[in-house]
Amino acid sequence: MHYDYRMARPYRLQGENCLYHIMSRGDDRKRVYTRPGDYHTFLDYVVKAKERYQFYLYAYCLLSNHFHLLIETRLPNISKIMHYIKGSYTTYYNVRHRRYGHLFQGRFTSIVVDKDSYFLELSRYIHLNPVRAGIVQDPAEYRWSSYRGYLGRKDEYIDDDQIRRFVLEGMKKRTDPLSNVYAGFLLGSVEFIRDKLKDLEVQITSDEVAHKRVLGDDAARSEDIIAAVTKYYKISIHELTQSTARPMRARQVLIYLLRKFTGLSNRTIGELVGMRHSAVSKAGLTIERLLEIDGSMIRTVQTIVSNFEG
Repeated sequence: MHYDYRMARPYRLQGENCLYHIMSRGDDRKRVYTRPGDYHTFLDYVVKAKERYQFYLYAYCLLSNHFHLLIETRLPNISKIMHYIKGSYTTYYNVRHRRYGHLFQGRFTSIVVDKDSYFLELSRYIHLNPVRAGIVQDPAEYRWSSYRGYLGRKDEYIDDDQIRRFVLEGMKKRTDPLSNVYAGFLLGSVEFIRDKLKDLEVQITSDEVAHKRVLGDDAARSEDIIAAVTKYYKISIHELTQSTARPMRARQVLIYLLRKFTGLSNRTIGELVGMRHSAVSKAGLTIERLLEIDGSMIRTVQTIVSNFEG
C-alpha cells in the first residue's frame, strides 16, 4: 500500500488508545532548534502536554529542522496535543530568537499505527534518523533521541540488548515502514486498517474531520486564561467585555488565547466576551497577524501564557 503525496491532504483520525507516528518539519525546511536549550525546551513542552492531555510518549528524535514522536493517546485529542506542543514552542522560539511568523511547515504528519505489528519497526526507524542523516554512525551517539533511554532503563517486557540489535540491524537493511502507509494516515495490517476506517466513518460529519471536541476541562481552562488576561491588563472581566474603546486589544488577546488553548466554539467564546460569534474569528486573526510582525505583542502573549501554563 503506497500513498501518493500529490493527493488531497489526508484525514486526521482523532482516536483514543491510538498509536501515532508524528512528524513535523521547519517552515521551508529551516532549523527549528539552534542551541541545546531549544531541544530541552521543546521536550519540556512535551512533558507538560503529557500532564495536560494524558498520552504516552514511547520514542522521540529531534533533528535540527524536524522532529519525530511516537505517541499513544488515551483520549481522542491528538490535534490538541500537537497544537499545544507546536504552538507553545513556536512562541518560545520566536521570543528567544527575536523572530516572527511561522516556525513549522503547515500541518504536522500523523500516521495511526498498528502497535502489535509496527511498534518495534517504527521505533527503529525513528532512532536511526540521525544515522541516515549522516550525523552519527551509532544511534547511541546522538543526544536528542530516546534511544539511550532504551539502553539504560530496564523493562520487564523487553531485553535491552535485543532492542539494540533490532535497531542496529536496520543500518544494513534500509527498510522504510512508511512506504506502506495507507491513505496517508494509517499503517498496519489489513484488519487494523479496516477497523480504523470504520472508526473514521463515525467521526466524519462532512468532507472534513471534526477536529475540535470540547473536553471537560475547557471551562476551567477558560477561567484560567481570563484570569491571566485581566491580571496582565489590570482590568476586571466586566471592563474587558463592556469596553468600547478601540482597539479592544485585551479582548482580542483573550479571544486569541481561548481559540488557541481550548476547544470552545466561536459562538461560546462570543458569549463569554460579549461579541457576536461572527466577529470572534476576525478578532483572533488580528492577534495572529500581529504576532508575525510585532515583537511587543509576542512578549505580551508569552507573559500571559506563562501565567496560566505555570
